Amino acid sequence: MSFSWYINRLRAMSPAEIVHRVGEKAKKTRARGRLEGSKRYVLPGPMPVLPGLAKILAGASEPLRQEIADAARFILSGHFEALGVAWPQRDLSNQFPPEVWRLDPVTGGLWPGADKYCFDIPYRHERKLGDIKYAWEFNRLQFLQPVAANACLTGDREALAFIETAIASWYHANPPFRGLGWNSGIELSLRAISLLIVASFSGSSLSAACTAQIRAILHAHQVWMSRYPSRFSSANNHLVAEIAGEFLIARAMPELPQAKKLEDKMRRLLVREVSKQILADGVGAEQSPTYGAFTVEFVLLCSLVAKESGQPLGTTVDARLMQFAEYIAWLSNADGRVPSICDDDEGRVITLARHEPAYAASVAAAITGHLGKPPAGPRPPEYDLRDALFGSATTGGALPSGLRTFADGGYTIIREGKAGRELGIVFDHAPLGYLSIAAHGHSDALSIIASIDGAPLFVDPGTYLYHAGGDWRDWFRGTRSHNTLNIGGADQSTMSGSFNWSHKAVTTLETATGGENWSVVASHDGYRKRFGAEHRRTLSSTPEGFAIRDELTGTVGLEAEIVFQLAPEWNAQLKDGTVLISQGGETIATLSFTAPGDIAIKAGGDIGEGGWHSPAFGIKVEAVRISWRGLVPPDGVTSTLSLVPAR
Repeated sequence: MSFSWYINRLRAMSPAEIVHRVGEKAKKTRARGRLEGSKRYVLPGPMPVLPGLAKILAGASEPLRQEIADAARFILSGHFEALGVAWPQRDLSNQFPPEVWRLDPVTGGLWPGADKYCFDIPYRHERKLGDIKYAWEFNRLQFLQPVAANACLTGDREALAFIETAIASWYHANPPFRGLGWNSGIELSLRAISLLIVASFSGSSLSAACTAQIRAILHAHQVWMSRYPSRFSSANNHLVAEIAGEFLIARAMPELPQAKKLEDKMRRLLVREVSKQILADGVGAEQSPTYGAFTVEFVLLCSLVAKESGQPLGTTVDARLMQFAEYIAWLSNADGRVPSICDDDEGRVITLARHEPAYAASVAAAITGHLGKPPAGPRPPEYDLRDALFGSATTGGALPSGLRTFADGGYTIIREGKAGRELGIVFDHAPLGYLSIAAHGHSDALSIIASIDGAPLFVDPGTYLYHAGGDWRDWFRGTRSHNTLNIGGADQSTMSGSFNWSHKAVTTLETATGGENWSVVASHDGYRKRFGAEHRRTLSSTPEGFAIRDELTGTVGLEAEIVFQLAPEWNAQLKDGTVLISQGGETIATLSFTAPGDIAIKAGGDIGEGGWHSPAFGIKVEAVRISWRGLVPPDGVTSTLSLVPAR
């Protein structure tokens, strides 16, 4: 691992965290020489079951049953797709050879297996084998969820044999704590939850040998998560995942040593963390709406199990879940899709193991179903397994309209009709991210996201890749790829690793006024130290659209770049100093600037040359990027988007 990574990571730690990390490192080093085979964790007992899940699933509607059957059929045929990649089709006569758990589907390489201590695998800086997220994804065993659900509904013996074969293969190929499956607590939690869902759906039909293997895996996972919890600067969604995993294991396996004490402790931590990681206005503290949904889904499953056990988590949890659903209602387009903001690695908890383009809205629909509330906003047209478990409504609610500021989370959202069209705007005046490293934050202060008639227009660039992203990782989370102003091509905040930031821009919401002539003013100090200037942005209504005035207070005469990244479906051309924005050959809007400057319109190219958009993890496509570059006058530069009236 690189020396600079360690230095930058240390800089983000408090003295208390450094003491904790030293102790944790010593603990991991002492455990290196112990070959803790699975037999150490064998604990006789019944199949671990989460109460109520099988009974609830039995009430699934016919359309949901069909979705479950289709997903199961795809998996049983040897297929698996995730993170924008199709895995090589598995041999139906030998679907789970030991090496399948180590395969990178992009490079074809094999990660270390049982011969390697999990904490000795340097995945953060590995480049030849690829991004470890792909191998982790298959090891989550989430593809077993639809297979088990379908077996529960139909009694399919082929599906049950498939489940037993997969679990036995994983059990023998991944002894504690060897190989890539054991080096991240969130991975252990997701795998444990998958096994608990499988056991709850199909446990009574699985063999005694499979029962023993599931129990040993879950026991070992619980020990690992208790031994190496995510704390301090790592206590983000990873911590919520670990808490949920331990809570559910303790609930399903009361025979574990001190299971009741563990369950009570995790219950308290769930209430604490949902209050910290979902802010009072419903925005996820990590800023990403999909990471917020991921965090919420862990809590939601625990809430369901607690309720079915006769011990609900309480009103604090219910209130934060509902606040998140209301935030997503404001953020969603009519089809339930939310704009990309910050990182998104497509993490799911309950799933049919396929791509979900409107995941956050699906979780919001599950929240209102679980709490017995009316739908808070649009629901996606696609159905998923969580719909069956939480009783999601089959129809959504109306889109909100007007201006709504989420002051705690840092977003103002405007939805209104203009020129016979529907205009949606998200103004980002949020902090960089959560905790000292802001792991999943992007340097996007004061960026604008906009849609016309429900179609994304100005978009966040997305995520693309994590560990294997290299310079592309930096581009997709840097300032120049976002719809805001940059000075001299510099980022507002300073990166110090793929999931770490040293200097963080501080953003301030100055005013937000609703009504027909709405306006929002916000600023950030990210350029104060380096350039002696602060960036203030005013977003305001115009009769045909909206205007953005960018001012630099302090040092005068600075050259800046103002960026508008279009969604891939749009095109643009410059005509007489005005940018014509079109789709399908029809001009839909125009973009003009009040100050003289160089206007560039380009898609693709090398990093920094033109525009790129990542619609899903692991995928990047060329997309038009519009930029104005010039000297910012004392009274600022105003960029005006005007809609062409609908025919």
